[in-house]
Amino acid sequence: MRIPTILWLLAIMPSLSGPVFAAQDGPGDQVHALRVGVFPRRAATESQLMLQPLTAYLSSRLHMPVTLSAPADYPAFWSAVENDSFDLVHYNQYHYIRAHKIFGHRLVARNREQGRDDIRAAILVRADSPLLSLDDLHGRKVLFGGGRSAMVSYVLTVDLLRRSGLDDGDYISEFAQNPPKAVTAMYYGQGDAAAASRLVLTSPGLAPEIRDRGRLRELASTDPIPQLPWAVSRSIPEPLRKNISSALLDLSTTDAGREILRQLQIDGFSPAEDTDYDGVRALVARVLGERY
Repeated sequence: MRIPTILWLLAIMPSLSGPVFAAQDGPGDQVHALRVGVFPRRAATESQLMLQPLTAYLSSRLHMPVTLSAPADYPAFWSAVENDSFDLVHYNQYHYIRAHKIFGHRLVARNREQGRDDIRAAILVRADSPLLSLDDLHGRKVLFGGGRSAMVSYVLTVDLLRRSGLDDGDYISEFAQNPPKAVTAMYYGQGDAAAASRLVLTSPGLAPEIRDRGRLRELASTDPIPQLPWAVSRSIPEPLRKNISSALLDLSTTDAGREILRQLQIDGFSPAEDTDYDGVRALVARVLGERY
């Protein structure tokens, strides 16, 4: 992202402002600042840069300071959630259902990307790979990004592999820090296949030669699950939760808002209900044996 673009976005923030938020009366209900946390879908520096215009917009819209944290890996991210370090959180689907069950976090929206508000996992190989089907992965190394708590690149993919007759010991599992790094490592010969969302191919975290059309091939893809959610902590008053939701949903209605979405590399935000993620709960129960 070019610095002039960021400065332009900061300059137009007042035009995006909505009414001043008034918190509910009562002890502990006043929220004077909003702490935003994002899961490690991308490298931390990339996430910080992409989300800077959004946090500036939220600060203007909500009339309060907004800070951003992008932990480098999944353990650091979940530790911050457990320590109540975030008020507004961009989750993967697995971490959302955990946080909803354990900490009472509530949805405000979900991403809409490439015209859809759901997402699929894909198992990717190099275009010149001899692997032609999932059955060819027997004895091969599959790279996952983010660890066993990565919803799309691990949980969703492992469910597909198991339903295709590949149990955990039938292939070699290795983990990269995030999905772009898993795909990069596979491309440069450190694995035979990589599991990720197909959307990862648009990430600046991939070298241009990998993003070029025709360099990778998809062995298989999963059924869709709801897109990546955003949720607030239990301490956020309901009027503020609704105000945050409206602020996100409104971004696609103005030119300035659409520029912020372009920086985020998404089309916009869609409404989200907790029941939308019941299918995710079933997946997590099957693959990880955890019930939320």
